[in-house]
Amino acid sequence: MQDEILSFFRGKKVFITGHTGFKGSWLCRMLKNVGAQVTGYALQPAGEPTLFTIAGIEEGMRSVTGDVRDCQQLKKAFDEAQPEIVLHLAAQPIVREGYRNPAYTYETNVMGTVNILECVRNSPCVRSFLNVTTDKVYQNKEWIWGYRENEELDGYDPYSNSKSCSELVTRSYKRSFFSGADHAVSVSTARAGNVIGGGDFAENRLIPDCVRAAVKGRDIVIRNPYSTRPYQHVLEPLYAYLMIAARQYGNKEYAGDYNVGPDMQDCVQTGDLADKFTGCWGNGLKWVSKHDGGPHEADMLRLDCSKMKAVFGWKPRWNLDKAVEKTVEWTKCWNTGGDAGNCMDMQIQEFLRS
Repeated sequence: MQDEILSFFRGKKVFITGHTGFKGSWLCRMLKNVGAQVTGYALQPAGEPTLFTIAGIEEGMRSVTGDVRDCQQLKKAFDEAQPEIVLHLAAQPIVREGYRNPAYTYETNVMGTVNILECVRNSPCVRSFLNVTTDKVYQNKEWIWGYRENEELDGYDPYSNSKSCSELVTRSYKRSFFSGADHAVSVSTARAGNVIGGGDFAENRLIPDCVRAAVKGRDIVIRNPYSTRPYQHVLEPLYAYLMIAARQYGNKEYAGDYNVGPDMQDCVQTGDLADKFTGCWGNGLKWVSKHDGGPHEADMLRLDCSKMKAVFGWKPRWNLDKAVEKTVEWTKCWNTGGDAGNCMDMQIQEFLRS
């Protein structure tokens, strides 16, 4: 199926940091399928299993093992790729890991952003840059309404705050080096809500915890069933990222800061999401609540995505029920020895037809 946004990337040179992660793997799959020339730069995928390995993501692209904290190594890979479009996904992405290792979190999420922006600043070929951050960049006042892009950036914990800093770094570089008609690079940030989908095996995330419990036939343990988050299938923000990058490539007026999240009815409590997962999985799977005395995490977080909808005509394609269904579909395919990469391709095509 032809898609206007994805077709734009055919033959384009795209540089992706963090390509071995959950989001990065799905993103590489989408771009390779339409014939983009993809170079990825990231650490080796952590733990076992990993979607990057399971689905053979490395095939048909250039995959460079490296740390975004290493500016020289990053620049070498970047200069060899000569990209037109840069998508910055590399990060330490886990709230609890930020508490355990704050220095590493700041080094990766802040200086990693500085390093990739230095590469962009000194490149003659980049036209479009997108920094992917998080919905947690906002100062969380536990409001029941969604945060807008002009709200104050002040994440509470080291992970969230480091991503707020990443936003500020991007804003500073944009004003200092990429403003004015004589500068060809368009710079944006995208603040996405929580994503779910097949192949996420990260620690301390709800759906991966559900998957591990389901595969082992155990009860799912939920730390806080009453916290509210915006949940969406991973293809939703990835398509939005590509839309932003493509549109701003030829018109800097599209550059900006964008929230990317589900409609309000899909901002649900974690217990409700666990209910949807257990219902879809079947086999008597159930969950139990067990607070482990862990560090502070926000109870209420929603995004207002009116800007993304108004500027690009974007809207979510799959509701939360569909997102959970597709997550379970992929997981059962993988768990029974099916072709996980082919399942990804089929889900991408179904998403584009939606």
